[in-house]
Amino acid sequence: MNQNMNVLNKVEDAKLVAVVRGTDAEEAIAISEAAINGGFQIIELTYTTPEIAKVFEALSGKEALIGAGSVLDSETARHAILNGAKFIVGPHFQAGIAELCNRYSVPYFPGCMTITEVVNAWESGCRIVKLFPANQFDPSFISAVKGPLPQVRLMPTGGVNLSNVNEWLEAGAAAVGIGSDLNRAYLNNGKKAVEALCKQYIEAIKE
Repeated sequence: MNQNMNVLNKVEDAKLVAVVRGTDAEEAIAISEAAINGGFQIIELTYTTPEIAKVFEALSGKEALIGAGSVLDSETARHAILNGAKFIVGPHFQAGIAELCNRYSVPYFPGCMTITEVVNAWESGCRIVKLFPANQFDPSFISAVKGPLPQVRLMPTGGVNLSNVNEWLEAGAAAVGIGSDLNRAYLNNGKKAVEALCKQYIEAIKE
């Protein structure tokens, strides 16, 4: 199995992706470590976090698949890959990022909102497409897309929470991104709150 497919399979098996945004590297490291301790296996480190390379370095030995988020251009994608990112996520589709990721067999999950964007991303080799921002859609959108495009795998991100995570997965989402919930938990009660919340998510999708 090639590296690309191995990463895709891990994301789909885990179902839950922690989208980590930190006000600084230390906060991002703390949230990521708490998410991993809580059972999350997939961590997306966003490039909105200052000194993000420090976060990649701190997590390099952890038992989790680490990728990069909020990637806007191919230069940033290359920086992420050189720092150990195993997948690249962006808020939009950018052909240059797709080309770079295809070159190095690194999966690229671009953010899309329309059928046209989804098809363009799929035709550019993106095997999981991020539905973003998901809070602008109903979970039924997944099945509507998969009607004419059954091969497309969608990962809603933005507005996914404990109350609707199973709705998205039952509607056919390949995985979901969890972000703001983790930040709120950390701000309220630190790492222990993030760890506890992640355990709740894992239990919720088992039900």
